[in-house]
Amino acid sequence: MSRKVLVLGEVRDGALRNVSFEAIAAAKTIAEGGEVVGVLLGSSVSALGEELIQYGADRVVVVEDEKLTQYTSDGFSQAFMAVYDQEKPEGIVIGHTALGKDLSPRIAGKLQNGLVSDVTAIEAVGGNLVFTRPIYSGKAFEKKIVTDGVVFITIRPNNIDALEKDDSRSGDVSSVTAEIKDLRTIIKEVVRKASEGVDLSEAKVVIAGGRGVKSEEGFAPLKELADVLGGAVGASRGACDADYCDYSLQIGQTGKVVTPDLYIACGISGAIQHLAGMSNSKVIVAINKDPEANIFKVADYGIVGDLFEVVPMLTEEFKKLKINA
Repeated sequence: MSRKVLVLGEVRDGALRNVSFEAIAAAKTIAEGGEVVGVLLGSSVSALGEELIQYGADRVVVVEDEKLTQYTSDGFSQAFMAVYDQEKPEGIVIGHTALGKDLSPRIAGKLQNGLVSDVTAIEAVGGNLVFTRPIYSGKAFEKKIVTDGVVFITIRPNNIDALEKDDSRSGDVSSVTAEIKDLRTIIKEVVRKASEGVDLSEAKVVIAGGRGVKSEEGFAPLKELADVLGGAVGASRGACDADYCDYSLQIGQTGKVVTPDLYIACGISGAIQHLAGMSNSKVIVAINKDPEANIFKVADYGIVGDLFEVVPMLTEEFKKLKINA
């Protein structure tokens, strides 16, 4: 059954987030030969439409309004519904990001439609699309089939591979006018506390520190290793509670959920709450002085040792590999 599928392109700091391209790949599977339509919402975002097309969208619809300069659930939901009313799609795909987790249930409520959130895999089985999502903090997985209404999902970043970018692809970029009114929230100022560099939730490599880093300065070797590998720095709640770093770096059940290709846990004991945020990483390396630490139970590779000795050694070896590459 071919479908028309809308894909929200999520914009941050004037650029599309990688999860937008992964969402297009997911939409291609759901469309089953139908049309994939990218959606851009903001104040000056139409120029990004071409990039969505290069990653697989057939065409793009843009809603531009000064009231969409900063995200609000009221404004973005009104804008998205204007596109929905015009396009009448059979499917919707949004990234399972902070924005997506806030916006998607609001849209589902307006549509009185179901929502399959935090999808990590999509497969066709016996003529049905089967969506896999983690439950119980990642300790189990469930499979869902949508039998009625719009196929509406959010996808977890770093789980569905984006399509190859094709600069030769072309498609139409059109605009829709939406009446953005009765906003209950107005953003006057945005104060950023997140660290600069690679986005933690989309990073392919994450170097995370726990209480074992001992201090704010203890994160310095982790940041150096992350820079060498082009990755991001994260932390356990214990490190955040001890004021070693900002809570924007927290990974776990009450923090961010990450699924990088490589996760290096430094001085992290492996509490179940932390494992809920990173246990689905493709390769996990644990560095801890305690050979009985729980983190070793989920690690693919374990190093028993002092992180302040091991991490600098790893950094130097990776530097050599980059020089010789």
